[in-house]
Amino acid sequence: MDAAELRRRAEERLRRESPTLPEGDPRRILHELQVHQIQLEMQNEELRDARGQLELLVDKYTDLYDFAPVGYFSLDAAAGIKEVNLTGAAMLGIERSHLLRRRFSGFVAPENRSAFGVFLRDVFADDGKKVCEVALDNGLGGTVWVDLQGMRTMREAGTEPLCRLAVSDITSLKQAAEAQRRAEAMKAANEALETEVSRRKGTEKTLRASKRRQNHLLTESRSMQEQLRLLSHQVLHVQEEERRRISVDLHDEIAQTLVVINVHLASLANDDIADKGRMQGKIRKTQKLVEQSVESVHRFAMGLRPTVLDHFGLVQALRACAKEFTEQTNLPVHLEIPGELLPLGDGPSVALYRVAQAALSNIARHAEATEARLTLRQTQRTLIMEIADNGKAFDVKRAHSENKTNRLGLIGMRERTEMVGGRFSVTSAPGRGTTVSVRLPFAQARSSRPSKTKDST
Repeated sequence: MDAAELRRRAEERLRRESPTLPEGDPRRILHELQVHQIQLEMQNEELRDARGQLELLVDKYTDLYDFAPVGYFSLDAAAGIKEVNLTGAAMLGIERSHLLRRRFSGFVAPENRSAFGVFLRDVFADDGKKVCEVALDNGLGGTVWVDLQGMRTMREAGTEPLCRLAVSDITSLKQAAEAQRRAEAMKAANEALETEVSRRKGTEKTLRASKRRQNHLLTESRSMQEQLRLLSHQVLHVQEEERRRISVDLHDEIAQTLVVINVHLASLANDDIADKGRMQGKIRKTQKLVEQSVESVHRFAMGLRPTVLDHFGLVQALRACAKEFTEQTNLPVHLEIPGELLPLGDGPSVALYRVAQAALSNIARHAEATEARLTLRQTQRTLIMEIADNGKAFDVKRAHSENKTNRLGLIGMRERTEMVGGRFSVTSAPGRGTTVSVRLPFAQARSSRPSKTKDST
């Protein structure tokens, strides 16, 4: 309140208490003094009220300053603590009176002191607000993460500048961020683990499938080993039978014929050469025996290796084979064979001939057929041979799975076909007979080299 207002109020108060006095009256002077006294009393009362309000404000400021949720520090350029509130002292775990004149940087974690030094230099470099995050020692061996916000200020003109520093505890935020980081890392690890589990499940599934495949292959391998074992036994058996047959034929035909020839020659040596006609007759008989021996040798040679296959090719060899089969079994064979084929390798020719020979043999032994058909045709890429009959059918799958030697003929035909790169198949159905089929890529048939396997059937 200004002085004029105080005087107005004092005069108004004095008029109510005393009458108006004329100018120059001594009582008038006394009246002025009384007005002035009242004015001073009112001013003192105003001052006491203002002081009370100021003390109340100071108390409020002190409470706000000391018990603020953040720590307040005043630091000099060397980080010396000039002022600190109770919250700041509590953060450092030391009484406020013991903190004054100590360096704030001494409470900063060693790994953050360099960053704090840069922060403090930046605060004193200009008037802008600067921020920084550091870890502080809380006085109990623990660490408190704080956010620093500093600004340069001047308390009075001519004094050194200070850094007003607000320190906020962000430990919980750091912990939350660390927890979030760990949660994200754990989530990423869980996702990676799930991916790995899924991959391992896939791998395990693949391994199980591979194991089943291996077991299947092992079963097939054992079956093939058994087939090879049986085939080997059959081959040995066939070889022995063939040797026995050749031995018997040589003994019964050629050897006996040679003995007869030897007897005739001995008779000629002992006979009287004067009887010329008789001698010529014996010579003719001997010549006939020699011719029979030659035919027997030729027949043996044809059985072991048909010369017509070497001299005239596969087509003529198949015609000869069908003709000989019909002569021996009285079973007609209808041929559907081209007049000529492109040149074949020796291996494919022998393989096709032996398959046809074996198939016709099976027809004669098992089919009870009345006729057979042999077809040979070629395309630009494939050479196809089929031997079919109208006899009784059989279960092809069962024949392949049974452990019997009578299925080794099929195995032998399949082996011969696959040795020259072809595909072998057998179809059989009631009322439709049986068909043996060989499909050989024609390029393979033309380029195949002669087979090194001995032909023993």
